[in-house]
Amino acid sequence: MIQPGIYDNDLDQTSANHEPLSPLSFLRRAAEVYPDRVAVVHGSVRYSYRELYARCRRLASALEKRGIVSGDTVAVLAPNIPAHLEAHFGVPMTGAVLNAINTRLDASAIAFILDHGEAKVLMVDPELSGVAKAALEECGRDMLVIDIDDALAPKEEPIGEIAYEAFLESGDPEYLSSEVKDEWQAIALCYTSGTTGNPKGVVTHHRGAYLNAIGNMMAWGMTPAPVYLWTLPMFHCNGWCFPWTITALCGTHVCLRKVDPIAIYDLMKSEGVTHFCGAPTVLNMLVNTPEEHRAGLPTGIKAMTAGAAPPAAVIATMEGMGIGITHTYGLTEVYGPCVVCAWHDEWDELPADEQAALKARQGVRYPVVEGLDVMDPDYMAPVPADGETIGEIMFRGNVVMKGYLKNPKATQESLDGGWFHSGDLAVKHPDGYVEIRDRSKDIIISGGENISTIEVEGFLYKHPAVLEAAVVARPDDHWGETPCAFVTLKTGQSATEDEIIAFCRDNMAKFKVPKTIIFDDLPKTSTGKIQKFVLRERARALSAN
Repeated sequence: MIQPGIYDNDLDQTSANHEPLSPLSFLRRAAEVYPDRVAVVHGSVRYSYRELYARCRRLASALEKRGIVSGDTVAVLAPNIPAHLEAHFGVPMTGAVLNAINTRLDASAIAFILDHGEAKVLMVDPELSGVAKAALEECGRDMLVIDIDDALAPKEEPIGEIAYEAFLESGDPEYLSSEVKDEWQAIALCYTSGTTGNPKGVVTHHRGAYLNAIGNMMAWGMTPAPVYLWTLPMFHCNGWCFPWTITALCGTHVCLRKVDPIAIYDLMKSEGVTHFCGAPTVLNMLVNTPEEHRAGLPTGIKAMTAGAAPPAAVIATMEGMGIGITHTYGLTEVYGPCVVCAWHDEWDELPADEQAALKARQGVRYPVVEGLDVMDPDYMAPVPADGETIGEIMFRGNVVMKGYLKNPKATQESLDGGWFHSGDLAVKHPDGYVEIRDRSKDIIISGGENISTIEVEGFLYKHPAVLEAAVVARPDDHWGETPCAFVTLKTGQSATEDEIIAFCRDNMAKFKVPKTIIFDDLPKTSTGKIQKFVLRERARALSAN
C-alpha cells in the first residue's frame, strides 16, 4: 500500500521540471530541427524556418525598442500574408497581446476595438489603409502605425510612420524572447462579431493556445510537414490556432490574400497542399467551381470545416472529389474548433448519404478538452442522450478563455456554474456525439413546435437548383412564427417559390416547411458565416408590411 502523500515529500517544482506552456516554443524548435525547410510561401516569396524565426525575433525586438512591454496590445489589420503569421509569434515574444482584427469591419467598429483594447501599435495592410485611416481618425488614442509592404497588395498611399520591412530591419534577429512566466498570461485578444451593440473582446492565454494547437493535430490525425493553405482568416480565432499547429509540425504555410476558388485549386496543384480549413460556404464555392479548374486535383487533400453543419450534399461532393472532410465545432471563447466528428472505421461501410449525415454532426470533445456536454441551462444537468432532447452545449477545461476584456458581467454569465455556456442548442445522441439544432436565438417556435433552421436548410440544399440557403423565423399572427427561407440559386438554374415549397413538402414534416421563399444573395461575415440577424430583420419587415 502506498503511503498517502509520499510523493509530495521533498519533491519541489524547479526550472528543470516545470516550464510554462506556450506555442512560442514551436517556432524555436522548428528553426532548430528544420532550419532550411520551407516555412512560408507567398507568391514568389519563400521563407525557410531559419528566416521565419529571425523575422519574428526582429519584429519582437523592434517592438520592444518602441516601448512595447508585457501586457500591451498590438493590433494587426491584414489578410493572410506572412506579416500576419509573423505577428502570431513576434508579438507574444515580447509578452504583448496580439489583437488580430476582422478585415471586413467598418471604420467605427475598428475604432471601437482599437480603443477598447488600448492598442499601442497597429500593423495595417495597404489594401486596408483606407478603412484603417478612417478608424484612426475616430480613435481616441495615438499609436504607432506600421504599413505592411506586400508585393501582392494593391499600391496605396501609406498611412503609417514606417514600413514593415524597414521596421524589421531595426530589430535584432538574435533577440531572446521575453520569458513567459505564467502560462495563464494573455496571448491574444479576439473580438466576437457584434450583432447587437459592440463586440466582446475574448482574452485567451498561452496554455490554451498551446493545448488547442496540439488538439488540432490529434483531432485531424495530422502528421509532420503538412502543406497548409490559408483559406481561413488568421484573424478568426487566431486562425483556429493553426499558425501554431502548422509550425509545431514544421509544416509549410501557403498564404492566400483572399478566398478565390480558382486560386485555391491552382495552389493546391502547384504547392502540393495537404490541408486547408474553411466555413461550409467556402466548401460550397469549391464544389460549384467549373470542372476545368477542378481537373487534375491531387487526391488525399484534407479539409476541416466548422460552424453550421455542412449540407450533406456538399460533403458528399467534396468526398467524391477526393477531399476528405473533417467536421469540427467551436467558438472564439474556446480557441476555435475543439469538438470533432471523430470517425469510426465501421462507418466506411455505410451508404454515402448516411456517411455524410454522420459527418454533419459536431461530434465529441478534443483530447485537450476536459468537459463537453449538452446541459439544461436552468438546472445545469445533462440532457438525456436520446438524440431528441434539446439543451445548450457547454465546455470546461484548459481551452476556455480567460474572459471578456473589461466586461465582468458577461464573463460571469458565460462561465456560470463552472461551465462555459456556448448559446448553441443541441441534442446528444446515444453514442455521445452532439449535434447542433440551432443558436438559441435562431430556433423557430411555430404553433408550440420547435423547428431547427439547420434541419430545414439541410433539406433545401438537396434541391438541385439551390446554391445557398438560410432559414429564419418570420412573425405570424396565427402560428407565432413560421420558417422563412432565403435562397441563392446556382448559376444557370431556375426555380419558383412554389417549386421549392413543394420540394420541401415532399421531404419534411408539414409544420417545418417554409411558408416564404425569398431569392437573393445571402449576407455574410468575413469568415463566410451567413448573417442571420440581417435576414431576421428582413423577415420581420415582410410581416410588418
